[in-house]
Amino acid sequence: MTDGRTEATASVVMDGTFESSLLDVVPTPVVGSAVRRIDGPLKVTGRAKYAAEHHVDGLLHGAFVRAPFGRGRVTGLRTETACAMPGVLALIDDERLIRNGGDFGGDAAPPQGVRDVVYFGQPIAVAVAETFEAARAAAAAVQVEYELEEGIFDFDNALDQAQPPTDDIFGLFQIHSEQGDVDKAMAEAYAWVDEVWTTPSQAHAAMEPHAAIAQWRDGHLTINGSCQSPILARNQLATALAIEPGKVRIQSPFVGGGFGGKLGLMPEIVAAAVASEVTGRPVKVTLSRQQVFETTGRRPATRQRLRLAANGSGCLTAISHETTTDQLAGEIFFEPAGIATHSLYAGDNRMVDHKVVRVNKLLGVSMRAPGEAVGLLALECAMDELAEKLQLDPVELRLRNDPQVHPESGHPFSTRALTECLRLGAERFGWKNRTLVPGSLREGAWLIGCGMASASRGNLFGPSAARVRIGADGRVVIETEMTDIGTGTYTVLAQIASDLLGVPIGNVDVRLGDTDSPASAGSGGSWGAATSGSAVYAACQKLRTMLANAAGIAIEKATFSDGCLTADGVQRQIRDLAGDGMSVDGSAAPGEGNKAYDQCSYGAHFCEVRVNATTGEIRVSRWNSVFAAGRILNMRTATSQAIGGIVFGIGGAMTEEMVHDPRTGKVVNRDLGEYHVPVHADIPEIDVLFLEERDTVANPLNVKGVGELGVCGAGAAFANAIYNATGVRVREFPITLDKLLPGLKP
Repeated sequence: MTDGRTEATASVVMDGTFESSLLDVVPTPVVGSAVRRIDGPLKVTGRAKYAAEHHVDGLLHGAFVRAPFGRGRVTGLRTETACAMPGVLALIDDERLIRNGGDFGGDAAPPQGVRDVVYFGQPIAVAVAETFEAARAAAAAVQVEYELEEGIFDFDNALDQAQPPTDDIFGLFQIHSEQGDVDKAMAEAYAWVDEVWTTPSQAHAAMEPHAAIAQWRDGHLTINGSCQSPILARNQLATALAIEPGKVRIQSPFVGGGFGGKLGLMPEIVAAAVASEVTGRPVKVTLSRQQVFETTGRRPATRQRLRLAANGSGCLTAISHETTTDQLAGEIFFEPAGIATHSLYAGDNRMVDHKVVRVNKLLGVSMRAPGEAVGLLALECAMDELAEKLQLDPVELRLRNDPQVHPESGHPFSTRALTECLRLGAERFGWKNRTLVPGSLREGAWLIGCGMASASRGNLFGPSAARVRIGADGRVVIETEMTDIGTGTYTVLAQIASDLLGVPIGNVDVRLGDTDSPASAGSGGSWGAATSGSAVYAACQKLRTMLANAAGIAIEKATFSDGCLTADGVQRQIRDLAGDGMSVDGSAAPGEGNKAYDQCSYGAHFCEVRVNATTGEIRVSRWNSVFAAGRILNMRTATSQAIGGIVFGIGGAMTEEMVHDPRTGKVVNRDLGEYHVPVHADIPEIDVLFLEERDTVANPLNVKGVGELGVCGAGAAFANAIYNATGVRVREFPITLDKLLPGLKP
């Protein structure tokens, strides 16, 4: 008992199956419906405070001094002019001002000291002033003296230096796997494909630029930041500052998009913390859009060789997916482009391999659907080419190669509805009516074509915790360090508690993004709803028992709805049963169930494009996608996530390319004016359908990840439609008009 409040703990481990989810017996469920975002009014009225918007008395501003060269050593900083400027308090060249250590850096200390520069634009100092303008001017006035060293800036010209990655990150990605004899199968194939696809560096381009406000008080540091995983950023920051993690608090209640670019420790957080410690005042460091592009991370470039072999019946006899990607020296993250190839299609002879070229470019980090987003571009385009050689419908080729068990491990699938997605998607789209001869359907100057691709995204699970409290007034409060990066976490957690405790959703308060709350698995990897939701589920399950005990009723007979517990003709108000309050810390953790089954979400994309035969202009005119992702907690937010992923995939295939100067590695197109993301004019109305599905192996909610599934395969459907419209096969992404024009016939 604490102040009259009853406290308890509860946990759930992903062992066995969850055939009888409590969500299935809710009288009038909120889960599954299209509930509007409970945080929506705060955001549209401007009352939701993002990282840079918090008011702090005595606030100073910091601005980066960054390296004007791509590889070399800083020999000195000429700071006289900068330090003499009005309002400038400090120019900090501190060894703790560091480049970030990567989004999968764990608690290991990042390299200390910025004397050796390894990429253009790397932060090397921070100017601190009374105003943002003064800090920015001071940073610009610093003269950097340096000695150049030879760098590797051109990925394509350094392919001969590729080596295996140094580590498999947490065992999530397989560096290499091989079975059978791919070369023999290729030699004996009835039809085969052996081609190379390339994808460039890509930027996360989240709406909210990175920002952080740091303030020290009595040896404790508080950060208002934009973090997908505040607990990970806290632990890394504590290591970098050589202090105990308990002395650091990070708050990120609202994050304006992340896509992986705000996982782990980023340079603005470190700079703000160091500057605040040196000056003794709160310091805010906000990055300009250009600085976000140049200092916070990118999706690595890839070169992918796909080899597919098939017999006369259209059954795959070999699959080989070899990826070379780029990354800074010393970093363990690599783009696992072959990750979906392990399990998506059958085939006895198989090989997946990854290698890395160490370059002097901005750090490579996770970006929405790392691996699948670019890997399925190559695999699904290769499947389209193979279907053409076999004179087989691309949908039918995929149906004939849908495995019953994991083709490498032999593990059963927890659920696998790829076939249903393909068939229903084809029917809804009218796939059978498409033109079969590439480049043959034309309306005036516009060539019209259709394409499709499969979608697959691994379903992950990580340890997560949440506290659920029922107050004496009957209101429910959920607290977890988990963040909402636009995915709908506030709303889905409220829906779960509303259903399980039988209280109106308006009586549920959700508090997110604070490292003083129970630690979560973070918002990344499409596991946020499953992990934090399962922790809330565990806490609510215990609270139900506590409420039933308070009513003197067996939990098996109790029903929770309309703010009441009902059983055997007895009805009691939840608020009355809660007494002075009840609180349960719930937790969820992976278990044997995560190892015994292969867990993925699936889908199928179908699209129609129009290509102007004279100018090469591309318009996506029609889109349909069908997904299977377990129980859908909120149809509105899930559909929004799916549409966002599809748009992400279209952008990656059509326009998005981070261009590096081959002489210095500098990002040339470093803002949204030059880095072209899709806009409303580029995207038609998108039809999304989720199949009714429950994954009883995955977790007690029976849900799977949704956030990254939409991007998987979307770009390939677009690319395959371009080929069907024009007869021009482009394997170098993005498919810009200059790559189409030479093959078009006006």
